Amino acid sequence: MDYHPIPAIFVADAPGLDFLNSVATPVDEPVDWISDGEGLLDWLAQAGMAPPDALADIRARSTPEELDEIAAQARALREWFRAYVKSRKGHALSADDLRDLEPLNQLLARDAQHGEIVASESGEGGVFSLRARRRWQSAESLLMPIAEALGKLVCEEDFTHVKACEGPKCTLLFADHTRGHARRWCSMAICGNRAKVAAHRARLKESKGA
Repeated sequence: MDYHPIPAIFVADAPGLDFLNSVATPVDEPVDWISDGEGLLDWLAQAGMAPPDALADIRARSTPEELDEIAAQARALREWFRAYVKSRKGHALSADDLRDLEPLNQLLARDAQHGEIVASESGEGGVFSLRARRRWQSAESLLMPIAEALGKLVCEEDFTHVKACEGPKCTLLFADHTRGHARRWCSMAICGNRAKVAAHRARLKESKGA
């Protein structure tokens, strides 16, 4: 399906999982928001993972073929990391899980960042803050904020609360940050309402058959 008219889905409460959800089946047909280079640029913009001026500069300096190749690498990264997450969701990570993250560490090692002292924003405390600034040197730089989000996911998220939506056809993953960790659906607007409608129909059918 053409992804262009459909906004990307951000329901995971964790940017790394939102990246895995960049391919999904929101209605009946699967949608891949990074099926090509333009899709990757659009998805990064919607996710807020890259500043608009950097995306515009990379678009201007890269050929469509170069962007499509980076999108293909992003899709490969997505499916590799999806397998990592799905095999470990619901369980706490251990030191033994580190060795399987070597491909991600290799990608992170190619990132180009530097620290910059900037004026603190309201509520931060202190006059200055140290920010990490990325050098957007080539189309490959588009992979770096994604790699950073995946790295933060395994370092900061409690994998015992990483879940898959219980919708029968849903492929979306999310981090359950609710009180009591009772979240079952990617969102009530999508699969939650479908489940309610299905349960209602089942009750009606049962009552008619009684």
